[in-house]
Formats: sequence, C-alpha cells, structure tokens
Amino acid sequence: MKKNWALITGATSGIGLELAHCHAQAKGNLILVARRGDILETLKQTISTQYGVEVHTIVQDLTEANAAHRVWEITTSLGLHVDLLINNSGFGDFGLFHTVSAERVEQMIQLNVMALTQLCRLYLPKMIEKGSGGILNVASTAAFQPGPGMSVYFATKAYVLSFSEGLYEEVKKHGIRISALCPGPTSTAFFSSANMEGSRLTTLMPMPSAKEVAQYGYQSLTNNKAVAIYGVMNRIMVFSLRFVPRSWARKLTGKLIGAN
Repeated sequence: MKKNWALITGATSGIGLELAHCHAQAKGNLILVARRGDILETLKQTISTQYGVEVHTIVQDLTEANAAHRVWEITTSLGLHVDLLINNSGFGDFGLFHTVSAERVEQMIQLNVMALTQLCRLYLPKMIEKGSGGILNVASTAAFQPGPGMSVYFATKAYVLSFSEGLYEEVKKHGIRISALCPGPTSTAFFSSANMEGSRLTTLMPMPSAKEVAQYGYQSLTNNKAVAIYGVMNRIMVFSLRFVPRSWARKLTGKLIGAN
C-alpha cells in the first residue's frame, strides 16, 4: 500500500493540530513541524496510537532564516516524499506599525511569507515529477482587505492568497492540488498571541472551532478548491467587498480591529 505523507507546520495546536487528525483519520502518515519538542513527542504518541499511522516530528522554529531548508534536508535524509504540504504556521500582532516590535514584524514576515514560500518551492518539484500531490496554505479572510492595526499581518495573508491562486493555475495541468484556506475569526489561541483578546472581531458572531475549519480546509484541498472561505457569513462578507470602496473597507476593518 502506498504511503501518503503530509507535512504540517504549526501542528501542535489549533487548526494545524486538527488538520493532523484529519489526515491521520484518512490513514495518512504525518510529518509534524513545530517549535516545542515535548508537545510534538506527546502528539506523536497520541496520533500514532489512535490512528495506527506513522508519525515523524521535526523540532524547528520557522521564524529562523533557512528553517525551511533544514526541514527539507531532514525529510530528504529520511527518504520521505511529501505528498501533501500543509503550511499552517503563522501569527499576527495587534498594534500600530510604527509602535510594534521591529523584530516581531520581521519574524511575522519570515514565518507567514518566507517559510511558506520556501517550503512550497522545495517540495513542489517532486510532486510535479510524480504527477500528484497537494498544497494547503492557510490564509485568512484578512487577505481580502487592508487591516489598520494589523497592517503587516493582513498584508502577509494577502500574499498567501495571491501566491496560492497563482500556483493553482500553474500546476493544475500537472495534477497538483492547491488550496488557500481562508477562515475568519476562529476559536484558537490566535487572539491571545496577537494581544487582541478584547477585539470586536471576537464578539461579532460565534466563532467556529478549529476542528470545523480544519475539516472544511482538508476537504477543500481534496476537492482542489482554489480559494476555500469557511462559513456562509464570511463568504458573504468577502463577496460584498467587491461593491464597497476600499476607503470604506479599510476604515471599517480598522474599527473592528480597534485601531481607530
């Protein structure tokens, strides 16, 4: 039986953790990448026991330069072919651009943009050579408009969406599936890590669970859906942006985030 390996970044919590369960439930093997080795080891034991699949772990902080290459070197040395690449790692930060930590901004761009792009570049050629495979990049509904108060985060997610859509067109003839998962506010640790627990975004509507979003994203990749926006209200919001002046969109988003 052919082994089906998925490499998932940010796999120890939230949407990444639930995507790992989705793939394992489908009897796929896993390569889990995250910073915390102790949590990864516990997760490895849990998933391998629960689903009877193989699990490799890679302890790596993807905010570090050349981190993606180190991950690729490890999987190559182990002789593992990545059939599915799931770029889930990412973070945001609330604050006016000129006041936030320059180091944190650089780490955000490194993680949300550079590491994701490098991993795609490293693993995609082999998928094309084999004529099969898939890449799920976790973007956000933030990708569809500017976000005062989180300007860099919104910009990085706009990059992820545009990049993923471009890849979709480039590689569909090779039998490769590409999907950009665009969730809205989700019940994860994102808001606490971004220092925005009191944001209006968390109270607008009930937030879906990470499991619900992950299952939708995994199925969307299976179906080769280029842009997968989770939730009816989120899809309506994104569609309505086509008819709203960008000046209105950015002002409204700034109010919701709490920047003005």
